Order: sequence, then structure tokens, then C-alpha cells
Amino acid sequence: MTAADLQRHIRYNNWASRVLMDAVRALPPGELQRPTGISHHSILGTMAHLHFADWIWYTRVVEPMGDKPADTLDVLEREWPGLQQRWVDFCDRLSDADLARPIAYRSIRGYDAVANVEQVVLHLVNHGTLHRGQVMGMIRQLGIVPPGTDLLHYYMTAEQKASSL
Repeated sequence: MTAADLQRHIRYNNWASRVLMDAVRALPPGELQRPTGISHHSILGTMAHLHFADWIWYTRVVEPMGDKPADTLDVLEREWPGLQQRWVDFCDRLSDADLARPIAYRSIRGYDAVANVEQVVLHLVNHGTLHRGQVMGMIRQLGIVPPGTDLLHYYMTAEQKASSL
């Protein structure tokens, strides 16, 4: 794993979350908080959990960022894009040697743990993939086809964007 690999993965993670946010934004408002019995109770709850994960890991790895974000669509729209950019900026500053830097933290379950930068960023991406998949399942339950957020879709989108420059 290299710093360039992590930079690509964090960009993918952010892209996939933004693509899914576009789909969530288009849903009827009543569907966002409807209990689904999946993951974090609802589409909004699961999307807010994704934002929270980006926030808590950023506060552990890079710098504290104030209070836990509220679980609202407005907060997702207003605060998440800036946090995603902070992750990109952080990863862009990494060298290959930085990936092994240990991060000591207290888990939300109350135990002390240590992981290195590489492990944390890959966890963040993997965690995002899991929960975005759950949201996509919830959207499918509404009879709506969710957007493609697979890594290959990201590569195709990035290549199309680069070729149009």
C-alpha cells in the first residue's frame, strides 16, 4: 500500500458517498426517516452514520472538530462535503512512511486501541462501502434503482472526466 493508493481510495469513498447523497436527496422526504429494520434504522440514519464515521475518525487521526454532527439532512448537505475535502487534503499530504504512524484512540464502546493510518483509512473506506450498500438496499425497497457506486464506476467516471479536460 502506498500513499497514492490511500489517496485514490479516499477519493473513491467520497465520490461514492456524494453519488448516493444525490439519490437520497431525490427521495420523497417521508422515506428518509421511515424505519427499515436495516442498519441505522432508516436511510437518513445510515447516511448520518456514514458522516459520523468520517467525522470521528478524522478527529482521531488528524485533529479535533467540535461536537458530534447532528443526524439531519441539512447537516449532511452543509457539513459533510467540507469534511470529505479535509480527508482528501490530509491524504494528499501523506508520504508512504506516514502510513505506518500509529493512531491511539478510544473506541465508541469504551476500549483503548491502536491502528495505523493505513488501517484507519482503509477501514473508513470499507465501512463506507458496507453502509452505502445498505442504503442502496433500502432505496431498492422503495422500488427505485439506486446509482452505481462500485469502484469500477468511480474509475470509469474519473477516466471520462480526465478525457474531457
